[in-house]
Amino acid sequence: MIGTVFIATSLDGFIAREDGGIDWLPGVGEVGTEDYGYHEFIDSIDAIVMGRYSYEMALSFGAWPYGEKPVVVLSSRTVAIGQDIARTVESINAPPHEVVQRLAGRGWRHLYIDGGKTIQGFLREDLIHRLIITTVPILLGTGIPLFGPLSREIHLQHLETRPFVNGLVQSHYEVRRHVAE
Repeated sequence: MIGTVFIATSLDGFIAREDGGIDWLPGVGEVGTEDYGYHEFIDSIDAIVMGRYSYEMALSFGAWPYGEKPVVVLSSRTVAIGQDIARTVESINAPPHEVVQRLAGRGWRHLYIDGGKTIQGFLREDLIHRLIITTVPILLGTGIPLFGPLSREIHLQHLETRPFVNGLVQSHYEVRRHVAE
């Protein structure tokens, strides 16, 4: 199973404002803007695993942004799933390793892991294999961080970095599995 993160951060490492707002992201709500490789990435995955807050943010976009792609929402609380998306969205209350086992049992091989706490939990359990991080040239000062405390260092191998004309920079990393201590 491959777990990949595809996310944008501020230059100071935040994925959202403290209230969860992402209005600082370029192109939010704009038609015809650069997609930064997002559609190609979405086409490469089998399912999306996200936390409840990310799910609620996606619901606020109006039209469901994930089409027919399966979405698994991780939450210890009940998640309201509308009839219009119930065919492709489900909620699971389980630790990351158990989620991966269940989804692998369905034949899914590539998961998009989204949401700050969800990403952090999957990183702690060594279930993230790739990170695609787009850095937006803005300093928010405070907000929801992409990364949190870890019990050990996680070594990454830089694969590529791509600049965009609007100042965004997208870097691709692979998590190194066996690092000599």
